[in-house]
Amino acid sequence: MLNCRIGTISIGTNSPVRLMAVMNASPESFFSKSFIPPESIVQTAQRFFDDGADIIDIGARSTAPDAPPIPVSTERDRVTETLRQMEGMGIPISLDTMYPEVLDAALRYDIAAINDIHGLSSPDYAHIAADSGLPVIAMASQSAPGDAKGVDATVTALSTVVSRAEHYGIDNLVLDPAIGKWTADWDPEDDWELCRHFSAFLQFDRPLLAAVSRKTFIGDLTGRSPEDRLAGTLAVTCSLMERGASLIRAHDVRETADIIRVHQKLNAMDLIP
Repeated sequence: MLNCRIGTISIGTNSPVRLMAVMNASPESFFSKSFIPPESIVQTAQRFFDDGADIIDIGARSTAPDAPPIPVSTERDRVTETLRQMEGMGIPISLDTMYPEVLDAALRYDIAAINDIHGLSSPDYAHIAADSGLPVIAMASQSAPGDAKGVDATVTALSTVVSRAEHYGIDNLVLDPAIGKWTADWDPEDDWELCRHFSAFLQFDRPLLAAVSRKTFIGDLTGRSPEDRLAGTLAVTCSLMERGASLIRAHDVRETADIIRVHQKLNAMDLIP
């Protein structure tokens, strides 16, 4: 597997499973408790880091299909305020945005990675990402986030994403199979199929991101609200680590760090720190 490096952190073969903490600067988020108001940014980031996060993923826009729209300028201002407050903390930051204007503004600060749910489908965005020299986490996408339905379509979309990355000269790459409710015609069974066949996405020889934290398909099965989906999330996360996930994106940092440590102890893997 071609490992990815985010700052000094290696992700992939012979490395521990890494943990990416979700920091939402968006009050519109489907999981309201994940919203971090400006006055709590520094304290929360430090707590996430102390609890075991390797990376903090900053997002300032809800991407749920039914989320209220906000201007790109609002997302940009939220992102830059969060980054301004976190300057000098020494915590690796990834930026979760699909807009070139937001990415361009964020690059004035010290970010370590780019998280693109559009899968590098925007040439303007892809050019900025490539010129930055930063690693990219790219989601399966043909032309819109989550537009591939089913395992075969996701394999095709990820193949397209890898080709785009190669075209733009982006070598440091993590792939995201796009589990979740991204489109209005979402079917929870599609998400369960992606989870069951997660190891199929290892064929691209790139580290895989598992981003399932408190998502709707878990609530659909359990009948739980986002606030009560921690147990289901941890169960799915354990399964995806068994199927090859190298990076876990999670709201619940301490609990997820614990299951990563237990998983690695049970598997007694010889890992590079």
